[in-house]
Amino acid sequence: MAPNIVFVFFDNLGFGELGCYGGGVVRGVPTPRIDAFTAEGIRLTNMNMEAQCTPSRSAVMTGRIPVRSGTTRIPQPDAPTGLVSWERTIAELLGEQGYTTGHFGKWHLGSAPGRQPTARGFDEWWGLLETHDSSNWADADDFASSEVPLEQLWEGEVGSPSRSLGNYTTEQRRFFDETCFDRADRFIRRCAAVDQPFFCYLPIAFPHFPTLPHPDFVGVSGNGDFADAFVEIDTRVGTLLDTLDELDVSDDTVVVITSDNGAEDVLPWRGWTGPWGGSYFTAMEGSLRVPFLMRWPGRIQPGSVSNEICHAVDLFTTLASIGGAEVPTDRPIDGIDLVPFLTGERGESGREAVLCFVADQLHAIKWRNWKIHFIWQEFMQDPPVKLGVPRAFNLYDDPRERNDVFLPDNTWVRRAAAPHLEAFRASLAQYPAIAPGTPDPYQPAA
Repeated sequence: MAPNIVFVFFDNLGFGELGCYGGGVVRGVPTPRIDAFTAEGIRLTNMNMEAQCTPSRSAVMTGRIPVRSGTTRIPQPDAPTGLVSWERTIAELLGEQGYTTGHFGKWHLGSAPGRQPTARGFDEWWGLLETHDSSNWADADDFASSEVPLEQLWEGEVGSPSRSLGNYTTEQRRFFDETCFDRADRFIRRCAAVDQPFFCYLPIAFPHFPTLPHPDFVGVSGNGDFADAFVEIDTRVGTLLDTLDELDVSDDTVVVITSDNGAEDVLPWRGWTGPWGGSYFTAMEGSLRVPFLMRWPGRIQPGSVSNEICHAVDLFTTLASIGGAEVPTDRPIDGIDLVPFLTGERGESGREAVLCFVADQLHAIKWRNWKIHFIWQEFMQDPPVKLGVPRAFNLYDDPRERNDVFLPDNTWVRRAAAPHLEAFRASLAQYPAIAPGTPDPYQPAA
């Protein structure tokens, strides 16, 4: 029987935050439970996400570079957001293989009823349709509550409309992750009680701003809210792993822990990108490179570490393979099945390059240990600058991308990376991208 799958998806967790990635006590807070988990599976040091929340979620859910899906930028006002119903999600594929599917956390892939989680393959869900910024709105002195309604918390089951559970405020933000893990715990227990395979997707809030710990964790670190929230989340991940042990399903469950993009960059909650430069909403390594831990007892060698290049789209294809599902063949799927790599059957991931989009603009190409920037933007607040001459960085020598070495000796790198971009452009010519804001029903042109 295919294994259960638990997917913990942090929101803006920097590469350098966890102890197993050089953080932990360095950041003023140990992360013992997650660090111990590292020894039970594989730790990747070159997992790449997209530069923003929605594109990363889109990539994981569909296995397609988000430019294809129209999920790279906010559409015009009143146009629908998120994935058109024609897109196939990993929840749909696993559901067709007999999995019970649950979503507990932030969706951010469409707020219209036909684009909510229970319309996209999840049997049940709880959480937020948009993002956590909105929890701050009511705290602003001049918030125009009569003009802009507060975001809501929601829950729903497949076959019925989702139900609003009330406003999402700063106070509710403190309880968001507790509820994610509590709902996940109940979901897992119900499935385990009837020996039902499950896919539990946990796109939690931490550490997206405002990074506010649950009241039970306030003050526990002695280093403020940000560190307190780390204690909370490490504890909650540990409790989740304990539940799998208690129910005797750990050996039959794949657990993935990763983040949707790089470190939180809003003061006073600014995170840490470790050795990498830049911030999210850019093509810098600090935006794209994230922690990634995965445990699959009996299949992944405990204590494994790899710097092979992987990407968010590969998770769709990999989870489909684990669950015994076939990926769609009527559209381009950019993801690579990582199962042979993760289990040690092959030494390489199968990926040499990542196309680095910010919104729908190609800012850079990452090829092997090289990064070539065509549009330069180091931090979210910086204006993007189109370069007349590309900038190139050897990431082994220059992880913070400070010293451009394109000229005079390394112009060859552009030619080496070019086939990956040309192949993508050719596929767009054959299968045109879906425009942001495209309504349903959508069908690609014949």
